Amino acid sequence: MWKYALASLSLVSSLAFAGPKVEVETTLGAFTIELNEEKAPVTVANFLKYVNDGSYVGTQFHRVIPGFMAQGGGFDEKMNTLPTYSPIKNEANNGLQNKTASIAMARTNDPNSATRQFFINLTDNNFLDYGQRPPGYAVFGTVTDGFDVIQKMASKPTHSLGRYNDVPVEPIIITQIAVVK
Repeated sequence: MWKYALASLSLVSSLAFAGPKVEVETTLGAFTIELNEEKAPVTVANFLKYVNDGSYVGTQFHRVIPGFMAQGGGFDEKMNTLPTYSPIKNEANNGLQNKTASIAMARTNDPNSATRQFFINLTDNNFLDYGQRPPGYAVFGTVTDGFDVIQKMASKPTHSLGRYNDVPVEPIIITQIAVVK
């Protein structure tokens, strides 16, 4: 009886902390991200602005490095930079880690410069965490379904394109993205 009570309690507690989910369809397949509003409220709100305004549709994963990460959200299929909202505060000290399948915000050397670009970790990249390399890179969710699509991205050939390295030869495009109702 206790075993069932604990299992029920575990299920209820995991449901209580479930954040919004976003389904992303790409030219290689679909994946789902669960966002952590509790630990990264500013970052999640920022990401959802771009999801809800539709501006991630038609963007590409423009930097894919096997054994590291897949980065996207900032360029269209022709590598044109897309407009952004104002940069956000870095929430890397939220306790979330750059583990395999986590999603984090890309930024410049300025810790508070993240706008629309994000990356999905292909492996544990703890050297990107706040405790390892302050100011760190803010994790704000996890790919909960379809991580094989991200892994497939890393198997595609890349090249240099102008000043950009590790660009997939055949663009990997976000064709649809939406909050799961």
